Amino acid sequence: MKTFANILWTLLTGFWLALGYFLLGLIWCITIIGIPFGKQCFKLAGLIIWPFGKSVDLDFNKHPVLNVIWIIFGGIDLCIGFVIAGILWCIIIIGIPFGKQCFKFAKLSLMPFGAEVKAN
Repeated sequence: MKTFANILWTLLTGFWLALGYFLLGLIWCITIIGIPFGKQCFKLAGLIIWPFGKSVDLDFNKHPVLNVIWIIFGGIDLCIGFVIAGILWCIIIIGIPFGKQCFKFAKLSLMPFGAEVKAN
């Protein structure tokens, strides 16, 4: 079931979101200061392309300064966007699994530094 859900997710939205995060990561990596932020965009892209069967563990204490900078420069906007998308997906019963994935992305997009993506 996870494989079918991942294929459906990738075809509907995952490919385009992952491509966007990958390109954003490349843009961040142009400067030396932006490389850590680019790596986090690549982490998000990897989760977004195939999200079912993975979990996110947050540890804010590993890199609190970088997380605060991330939140200021777009993390809160990403989080709000994923929460809204999750709520919209959850309006219909069939979309609840996709809404749950959006809430997982919201958690990771708010504080990606120190977060680990694990396979279930």
